[in-house]
Amino acid sequence: MAQTNLTIRIDEELKHEAEMLFHKVGLNMSSAINVFFRQAVGSQSIPFDLKVYDDYQARVKNRFDNFHALQEEAEDNGLSNITIDEINDIVKSVRREKQVK
Repeated sequence: MAQTNLTIRIDEELKHEAEMLFHKVGLNMSSAINVFFRQAVGSQSIPFDLKVYDDYQARVKNRFDNFHALQEEAEDNGLSNITIDEINDIVKSVRREKQVK
């Protein structure tokens, strides 16, 4: 699936507060917006509200949900069958390229 950029204007303080909240639930800004869009399109509505959970069981569930969202994103980008060895090879290759420069 092709990727595209989205540029939005937002109040600076609101952006900062949102980034802090998303960080607490294990997401960066881009991932949070992607999750929101997928849910909104899938449900054809504004689908949910995110909350910061303090109890362990809720945090585990949230991380599990985030993991599944990342799995879906990997599948969308043709990376669903990548192994840990392949990931390590990619990391090593990038590090070698940085050393050459």
